[in-house]
Amino acid sequence: MSGKVEIQADHAALQDTFASRRYFRKFDAITGHMTRVAAQMRAEGALNTEEVELLTRYMAMIGFTFRALSMKYLLVGRETGQFFGSLSIDTVDSGFPVFNELLVMANDAMQAQQHLEGLPSVEALKRQMVEQIVGQQKIPTRLQFALSQRLYYEELQKGQLFWARNDPRTIWLSGLDQRRRYLLHWAVYDSQLNLPVIYLMEVEDSGKTALPKDERRWPEAQAHLMGQSLGGLKLVTIAKGFDEQFNDLHPKRLRRIHLGPMYSHAYTQQAGPLREVLAEAESPEGQDWALAWTVEELESERVTEARVGWFSTAEREVFALDPFGGRGVDTGATRTERSIILPERPYQVLAEKNPPGFASVRKFVVSGAGRVLSYR
Repeated sequence: MSGKVEIQADHAALQDTFASRRYFRKFDAITGHMTRVAAQMRAEGALNTEEVELLTRYMAMIGFTFRALSMKYLLVGRETGQFFGSLSIDTVDSGFPVFNELLVMANDAMQAQQHLEGLPSVEALKRQMVEQIVGQQKIPTRLQFALSQRLYYEELQKGQLFWARNDPRTIWLSGLDQRRRYLLHWAVYDSQLNLPVIYLMEVEDSGKTALPKDERRWPEAQAHLMGQSLGGLKLVTIAKGFDEQFNDLHPKRLRRIHLGPMYSHAYTQQAGPLREVLAEAESPEGQDWALAWTVEELESERVTEARVGWFSTAEREVFALDPFGGRGVDTGATRTERSIILPERPYQVLAEKNPPGFASVRKFVVSGAGRVLSYR
């Protein structure tokens, strides 16, 4: 099965060496382009310095995750003496690996040291490979497999990967005494859509103890936010729930960034205009893709007082919803901006066809030389 993907329902198993390695090369390029797009958004004022640094960090974590998986499945399609599976990707909703791949990887990470202790060193494996090539004139496939697994566990042991859950952290923005402002950030891998999703929330803290040092509130806030990080929940639902749960934490701005889906004529079963665009572009390897990037944003419009208990009140945020045609009620956000990142040739076809529904989508056109052009 040269260069093909075995497809079952909405998942595909990359069982061919060529298809698997091409897939990982594609995502290695895409993650690099994403960081440059974030920098372009900063230059245009859509993101500030802290936000770009955070997004760049999460994108690097996604890149490390793909690097680890590429080591794990380096010998897929080759006779290694044992069955070790193949990468499963979501061919309909995301183009990314399925959620279970990250769960297995997290379990492997917990046992990485144990596996490394049972494997020869990289140098020893390479020495054995040379001896087998020269002395026995054989391709050392099993040794290559052992080396790939060692490199996989070494990547896991390094850490800094994008996991299924990436718990909230804080960045101090302003204020030292009674009113401190923080940027909370966390991320999840959406188990329904198989996509990485990043959350950024600006919070004012009126508590007695600074939030990151509060041994009671901070663990509770972390647990609450992770429990609400579901793609099916509207931003206004998440923000209101947090606002009502913590009387001295005031969410002023919440953003949710969906990285994906990734569309590729070779790997995904996209429908609609993009299918025709990617098919007609006939792009060379590495340029036959498009990546959606969606930012939902919710802002606090004003503050009211609400009674809590018998004798006290607390601040409550009133959030601004999109006023156009009542869409804010449907989306639960102040605004939603949809973007697409794609190489030059697919963009040329997209611009020529100008399909309905893409006029409001922002286009970031990237090149191998690192240039990013932005079109609305």
